[in-house]
Amino acid sequence: MSPEAILADAIERALVHPRRVPLVLGLCGAQGSGKSTVAAALAARFPHSVVLSLDDLYHMRRERARLAAAVHPLFATRGVPGTHDIALGLDTFAALDARQAAPLPRFDKATDDRVEAALWTPAPVPAQLVIFEGWCVGARPQDAVALLDPVNVLERERDPHGVWRRYANAALAGAYQRLFARIDMLALLRAPSWGRVLDWRLEQERALRQSGARGDGVMADAEVQVFVSHYERLTRHVLDTMPAYADLVLQLDDDRNCVAVHRR
Repeated sequence: MSPEAILADAIERALVHPRRVPLVLGLCGAQGSGKSTVAAALAARFPHSVVLSLDDLYHMRRERARLAAAVHPLFATRGVPGTHDIALGLDTFAALDARQAAPLPRFDKATDDRVEAALWTPAPVPAQLVIFEGWCVGARPQDAVALLDPVNVLERERDPHGVWRRYANAALAGAYQRLFARIDMLALLRAPSWGRVLDWRLEQERALRQSGARGDGVMADAEVQVFVSHYERLTRHVLDTMPAYADLVLQLDDDRNCVAVHRR
């Protein structure tokens, strides 16, 4: 079965009984794993659905610049916990739970900035299903000892004292857990390896360049490899630990086909 068919079956069973608030599916998967495609397919299948991406909650460039100046220069790059506007996410969920026409935030990766609020699309009223997708949706923080050693060249050379990764981990342990607590069912699209994640991300960026997109957020291959290094630590952590607590784990092969399903 395809990932969307497996998830659709789980959603149908969860929606059998009436609900006062929307069902929230947390859909986690590394970059390039097909989250957006699966989320769109599910939204098309179920009426009154909302797709909310963690990526659309990124802080605006000026906010990340302030964080970079105050804490660590690596926070200028979107990605790790600490670079998202969690208050915006919590407010959005609160509005959806209140059955309001909540405007859904949008982030433009080509310009590396949030789209102005006047252009956000309102959610259907009432929303019955929220597909909350993102590369670290549902992730839990690492133990302090796991933060001691760098995992790649970026951390070794640009975060030798661990300031960046400790701050990101503390953010994940705090406000992010309040946001993730709203998830009713957590599903992981589990990539076969970190190396495959890098390949998938390169494919994504090449497609973006071929589409004619322009802006500071459009990257060459060498820039992609540096960019994904920001995500490597937590992606590896998710691949190793989330299968123990996710409600559904869909194991992917190199071509993003689901080759095994584990249910909790």
